[in-house]
Amino acid sequence: MSSHDRPHEAASPQLTTVIAHRGASKAAPENTVEAFALAGRLGADAVELDVRRTRDGALVVHHNPDLPDGRVIASIDAGDLPASVPALGAALDACAGMWVNVEIKNDPTEPDFDPTDSIADETMALLLARDEHERWLISSFRIETIDRCRAIADEAGAPIRTAWLTSIVPDDVVELLTSRGHVALHPWVKLLRREVIDACHAAGIEVNTWTCDDPERMAELVGWGIDGLCTNLPDVALTVLGRGAPA
Repeated sequence: MSSHDRPHEAASPQLTTVIAHRGASKAAPENTVEAFALAGRLGADAVELDVRRTRDGALVVHHNPDLPDGRVIASIDAGDLPASVPALGAALDACAGMWVNVEIKNDPTEPDFDPTDSIADETMALLLARDEHERWLISSFRIETIDRCRAIADEAGAPIRTAWLTSIVPDDVVELLTSRGHVALHPWVKLLRREVIDACHAAGIEVNTWTCDDPERMAELVGWGIDGLCTNLPDVALTVLGRGAPA
């Protein structure tokens, strides 16, 4: 029986996970192999990273739809990207020893929007092929994209977890997630209330908040039973949790 089949237990400083947002992104360039590897050395439990697709169909890791020079990733072949933009497979390799929150970028307001959600199919195919199902937690702001990932995982019989990423938490969030088979909510830290955590936990739903860099807010959220802290400062979060960074 997996942890998601058992009644939820409130998080504690020992159970709260530290998720390095785009890697250790205050100490190294975000969403790079360097940032992911550093997160592991600092002692993070997990890494959050962003997936997009190039013109020739490669899955790569980058937060914005465009590069600093203004070129849109969806209009560029993978071979023409800067070396700092890793392929998804290379990024996952750099996260060895940690689980990974794979955020699929598929925003209707952005130039690479895919209404068919084929990016979900391709991301899931890559993850399924790696046969490390317990390491992945897939999220997106677009719930239809996550629904597609959930359907693919269920069809494959793979215990890959799925989560909905949101800024504003609707009143019916528990019903929304449970009806669609998702195991986690990823709410914005600035709007997160204790009542949301309590309601989710009562239904067996985990709550991992983004993006928390303030030690006092981290401590408050741990007191509320937060399951995961997504942060640009994993070393600070570890200190707040009393775990410290490894020597």
